[in-house]
Amino acid sequence: MKNNLIGIIGAMDIEVDAIIASMTATEEKIISSVRFVKGKLFNKDVVVAKCGIGKVFAAICAQTMILEFAPSVIINTGVAGSLEKGFNVLDAAVATSVVQHDMDTSAIGDPRGLISGINVIYIDTCKAVSNALKTAALSANCNVKEGIIASGDKFMADAKEKEAINSEFNAIACEMEGAAIGHVCYVNKVPFGVLRTISDGDGAEMDYMTFAPKAAMQSTNIVKEFIKIYSEV
Repeated sequence: MKNNLIGIIGAMDIEVDAIIASMTATEEKIISSVRFVKGKLFNKDVVVAKCGIGKVFAAICAQTMILEFAPSVIINTGVAGSLEKGFNVLDAAVATSVVQHDMDTSAIGDPRGLISGINVIYIDTCKAVSNALKTAALSANCNVKEGIIASGDKFMADAKEKEAINSEFNAIACEMEGAAIGHVCYVNKVPFGVLRTISDGDGAEMDYMTFAPKAAMQSTNIVKEFIKIYSEV
């Protein structure tokens, strides 16, 4: 049975530490090596976890959060790389749907990105949650773009590979966890949203090293604003 609890997942310390630091009445639990911190933020019940980098860690964290804490919604927050010209560092991406760009059984006739078993390529985010994330981003004075966010187990630095993902899936940003969390939420029927702040564009690795902390803080500010305004779906 779900409760009025907001679940927040980030891959790295810089994506969750400031949120946890703002919480009160916290209690911690470590399950499958993941630290879950439950408490209050703006008088809302929240549980926050750092999942680790990559789709497997993200899926472990999301499934465990659902089974242990039964959140009414899960938000994946953090940083991402831009896949479009003009979508710049510190801009915010709010997912309308997510896709696993490295899921590929095309050798047996499937379209790229198809997830066998559930037979979908794109998993839609909850519209009400995504609308609230967009409103929160605008309230935080952030340039925001809605669209498809692509996930895969590779840091995308090569311009041609990024262009290919954009062309193939019409994705606006890429990262390494959101679609795995979306996959888990989909099979568990839990509403979810994905918010990413752009940490790297054409410069990829150079941009990331320079702007990732700033982008992560931007995401944190947006998530905090989301928690203030969010009401149950």
